[in-house]
Amino acid sequence: MLLHQQFVSIAKRYGSKLAFIDRTSDKKVTYSKALIASLILSEKIKKFESGFIGIMIPTSAGCALSVLGSLMAGRTPVMINYSTGAANNARYAQKKCNFRTIITSKALIEKINCPVVEGMVFIEDIMEGITTGEKLKAALIAKLPAPLIQRMLHGGHEDDTLVILFTSGSEKDPKAVQLTHRNIASNIRNFSKVMKLYDHDVMLANLPYFHVFGLTVNLWTPLYFGMTIVAYANPLDYKMVCTVIREERPTMMVGTPSFLWGYLRKSEPGDFESIRLVVSGADKCPDVLRKDFLEKHTMVLYEGYGATETAPVISVNTPEDNRPGSVGKVLPNVTVRIENYETGQECRAGEAGRIMVKGKNVMKGYLDDFEETSMRIRHGWYDTGDMGYLDKDGYLWHSGRLKRFVKIGGEMVSLVRVEDVLQKCLPENVACSVVEIPDALKGVKIVAAVTNKIHEKKTLKMMSEHLPNIALPKQFVLIEELPKMGSGKIDFRTVTDMVQELIRIKPIQIEKVKEKSITPEQ
Repeated sequence: MLLHQQFVSIAKRYGSKLAFIDRTSDKKVTYSKALIASLILSEKIKKFESGFIGIMIPTSAGCALSVLGSLMAGRTPVMINYSTGAANNARYAQKKCNFRTIITSKALIEKINCPVVEGMVFIEDIMEGITTGEKLKAALIAKLPAPLIQRMLHGGHEDDTLVILFTSGSEKDPKAVQLTHRNIASNIRNFSKVMKLYDHDVMLANLPYFHVFGLTVNLWTPLYFGMTIVAYANPLDYKMVCTVIREERPTMMVGTPSFLWGYLRKSEPGDFESIRLVVSGADKCPDVLRKDFLEKHTMVLYEGYGATETAPVISVNTPEDNRPGSVGKVLPNVTVRIENYETGQECRAGEAGRIMVKGKNVMKGYLDDFEETSMRIRHGWYDTGDMGYLDKDGYLWHSGRLKRFVKIGGEMVSLVRVEDVLQKCLPENVACSVVEIPDALKGVKIVAAVTNKIHEKKTLKMMSEHLPNIALPKQFVLIEELPKMGSGKIDFRTVTDMVQELIRIKPIQIEKVKEKSITPEQ
């Protein structure tokens, strides 16, 4: 079933139940009202051009209803990142996907000081233009049985594109990922088999819907099961997010490590007592974050792994199967193959290689980019571009992006591993990012950016107990606030540029420590 038609079934079943508690606008919307509102919006959206339609609205009931209304009208939502460079992102999306209309919000445009881009229409104006007749018509349709309503809406096939999402662009220009109804629905069904999700669960929606983690887990998953969504638009407002959790008592929360660090530091013991499940994803979860969550809130922080192109979940730790440090067991109906990055042969248990994925959750492809699609999907296998290994018990261990490995002295060094060790050696409240930069003598060298001054020799000595000399940072630089993508991931391209500029201005050489061998796990 198409996901917007699944929503109709759910809305009819749970009519009086709250679908949204929107803490940004202080509005509460039942499933019945959400169905009526989405039907009204679908009629409004039909007046725009066919095909793609941009949506640039913060996480809220309004954004969710705009997505539903677009699908009901036969339009394909293109989710636009408004967190950084909103105007440029809007124009990029229009050009890449060849569309004009972008539904956005006056309040957002004013708040982020974004110039109005040609083709933008405001959700506030759309809502103000709704007539009494339109409301009555939608209310009457909403009273019909679900099958009749579904037949009145846009139909199609499960392999039709549900949404266009853009890759983060942390390494190169964003690509337009085509995710289908089947991709996201199968992903929800597969991870719900191991996570045990229920209609009485309450989902904290704090992630942006322009990011696949937020769209699948914070929007479509709760709507698929008839949960209540507690929405708050700014995941960086750490203190307020903690207040929302304490007051609205969600049972589930997900987040990136950087966001979860913020919530951990701004929360008080007892704030998270309603939450039965918290999952970290989109970036490597530091061991110290898991440890601190357990100590402060007696909560186990489960780590998962995914990609925009896999809708997104590939593997996840669960209460029944949890191996801290790994990214969990591969989901049911999803297959992972670890491939030697040089020979292409399948790796043995414990042997690191490229992570390849096959399943119904794998994207249709990159829009109008046959070459890139062909490079990443071969014989049905999606090449994640990540390195990792499966242990003998079937747990997947993520070693980092292949692009975040650097070859030094003939050895492959994982920058993710270096970051993880460094983070454990840093004082509390000091964050880090490790990058490679060109070096005139050795080709490349590892440099660590830290957010506060540290005792460098002491830190290196601690790191040398866990890493060989070739994997130790040769320089440290101070960047008080690490640049992030809208999803909460570190923006490695910008960090690298900043590090290179700082080193050019003020180089600092770090002395060598005793050599040690390196293994693939390191």
